[in-house]
Parts: sequence; structure tokens; C-alpha cells
Amino acid sequence: MVKHTMLETGRGSGDMRAEVIDGIAAWVVNCGLAGWSETDLLHGFCERCRDAGIDLCRAITIIDTLHPIYEGRAFRWRNDGVEESFIVEYESTSEGPAAEKWRTSPFQHLLDIGGDEIRVRLDLNEPLRFSYLDKLKEEGQTDYVAFIHRFAGDGIIGEMDCVYSYWTTLHPEGFAEAELAALRRLLPSLALALKCASLKRISETLVEVYLGKDAGRRVLNGHISRGVADRISAVLWFSDLRGYTRISDNAAPGEIIPLLNDYAEAVISAIHAAGGDVLKLIGDGVLAIFKGDDASDACRCALTAEANLRRELKEINERRAAANSPVTPVYLGLHIGEVFYGNIGSKDRLDFTVVGPAVNEVSRIASMCRSVDRDVVISAEFAARTPEPEKAGLVSVGRFALRGVGRAQDLFTLDPSVR
Repeated sequence: MVKHTMLETGRGSGDMRAEVIDGIAAWVVNCGLAGWSETDLLHGFCERCRDAGIDLCRAITIIDTLHPIYEGRAFRWRNDGVEESFIVEYESTSEGPAAEKWRTSPFQHLLDIGGDEIRVRLDLNEPLRFSYLDKLKEEGQTDYVAFIHRFAGDGIIGEMDCVYSYWTTLHPEGFAEAELAALRRLLPSLALALKCASLKRISETLVEVYLGKDAGRRVLNGHISRGVADRISAVLWFSDLRGYTRISDNAAPGEIIPLLNDYAEAVISAIHAAGGDVLKLIGDGVLAIFKGDDASDACRCALTAEANLRRELKEINERRAAANSPVTPVYLGLHIGEVFYGNIGSKDRLDFTVVGPAVNEVSRIASMCRSVDRDVVISAEFAARTPEPEKAGLVSVGRFALRGVGRAQDLFTLDPSVR
């Protein structure tokens, strides 16, 4: 590979070769269009800048996101032989130690003054106004430059309103003016490519959080036509909280959302850990499916999720009871049947979900928990497909006519003596 360097007029004067800079900019655009990840974009960019003669040692780019836990992500590159994670996901910077660190950062200073760029020479015997730069100076970094590339108007999504970045060098003379000029020329293209990659990640997060993992993937793959649905056989899970109406009527208003969150976290994490997909939250209720080529495997996964849930509920109820917060059991109905899985709704508002008689039946089966005084009620169809040794743990609770279902059926539960 040919290593492109500064013009012969000297390191600190003149411009870098225009065709080299244009080549890096074109590479960034092409990779952004090709859907490269933020990490690959940053690492490829830095290596090409070094080949072009920009004496980079460390780089970091930061962009906020839309995520229920993380405020944003930082992407890192360095070539000094020190190993560190390429990606850092950070939580809220509005409180705690993270808030103090951000408040004293060069980026917050730029936000306060409305600036776009700040350069700090680290090799001068002068006190540094930003505490984080002391660490970089101790590493031997000689120069630091930070940029903010802001988005305008409709380009802002939530807190994602800009790309932050900083760049350092170990060169004894710091960055040359030609190097800084090249970075100023190139970074808007990189920021735009990073924004594209982050928007893709945001879309994946949003559809998975609100639709479920499998449904979200299907939507992103183009399955968004109204009325288009697949006919599948699946294990159906419907659970809700026992006595939720009574609790919500008597509990303080500030206790309702924490209660729902605690129990939803237990239910959803148990389902996901066992390979299921949560399709819908209906107040205190959860509708989920377990799919698979082998129905017996899907039944086993659902029972594994139930066992995981009971362990988590024990911990949650102990913690909530110790805090004098309301506690409650979770009722669960399990069924298996054919359903239509796809887009239902109007042209302006679609829901990717399952519909069919089996969906109605599983909710009726779950409602029988109260009548038979059990936390889990299982259909005959599910029991018939349950493999050994799990099947040995099922016991009949009788034959019942379910409301809205045209036939009576045998129902089962889990034998308390083997749980």
C-alpha cells in the first residue's frame, strides 16, 4: 500500500493532497451507504487517515440514541497497543458521577458557548481546565481536538441531535495545521455516515422493544403490508396479575407503574431467556408465542420459561414485601394451536400480532386459574405435545366449558409436588 504523506512544502504548511482527502471522503460515503457499523466506520476512517499522513493515536465518536436503558453509545479507536472495548454504552448523563464527568468535559463547554471545535495542547506546561485531559496527558498525548457536528431541525431524533468526537496525537509537535484542515474537511461525511448507522440501530431497537424481536425483524425485512399474515402453529402464552384491579384501586398512584414494571420484567425476561417472543402487553397481561419446527420443543421452552418466572417471582415478592409494596401471583395459561401471524389493522395503524381462535382460547384458559385455584392452567392440546419428562409433571384439574369456546375440554396444571 502506498502511504500518502504531507506535501513536500513541510509538515506544518500547505494542504494535504486533495485527491487523497477526496478518496477518504468517498470511502466514508460508500461505506455509509453500504450499511457499515459505527465501529467499522470509525476504525476504517482512522486507518485511512493515518495512511494519508494524519498522525492519529486515539479517537472517539459519541452519539445519543433512543433506547429504554442507554442514553447513547461511544465508539473508540486507538493504535498505541492498549486494548479496550470498541463500544461503550452509557446511561443517563443527567445525574450521578456520569453527570459530573460530562459537566466538566470539553463537549459540555462547547455546548455552553455554542461552539463547534476546541483544541487543547497537552504538551505545554499549563494547567488543563478539563480534568479528563489529565489522563490523556499522562499517556503521552500531545494534542487534543474535539468537534461537535450538529443536526438541524427535523434531523433531530429525541436526544440524538449531534455527533461528538475527539482526536489525539502523540506527535512531539502536536497536530499540523494541514492535519486539522483535513479532519475538518472529512468529519462532516463521517458524522453523516455514523448518523445513518445509528438510525438503523435505533429502528431495530424500537421495533424490537415495541413489537418483539421476531415481529420486529419481520417488519424491518419488509413485512408491512396490511392483511399479509403467515399461518403458523405455535405455543401460546397468556399471563396476567392476580387481583390487579383490586391492587390498582387500593394502592397509591405512584406504586402502580413500579408494580407493573417489576412483574413485566420478570415475565418478559423469563420468556426471552427460553426463546419465546413477547407480542403484546395488555395492561397487566402478556401475550407471547414459542415457535419451532418441533412442537414438543416449543412446549418444553414454554415450561422452562414458567419455571424461570417462578424463581424470579419469589425474589421480586420478597423484595417488594420487605419494602411494604403490594405483591401478587401471576396467572398463566398455556395452549398450542394454529394462528395467523402478521399485520392486522388499518392502512394508518397496523399491529403485528397473532389472531385466531387459539388466541381467544389461551386467554380463557388463563382465566380458569382463579376457578381451579392454580397459578398455571394448560390445555389438552399442550399437554398432548409436552415431551417427557416434563409430561409426567402434568395433572388434570377437570373438564370445563370455556366461555366463548364451543367445546368443553380437559385442562391440566403442574403437579405441585414436583415443582
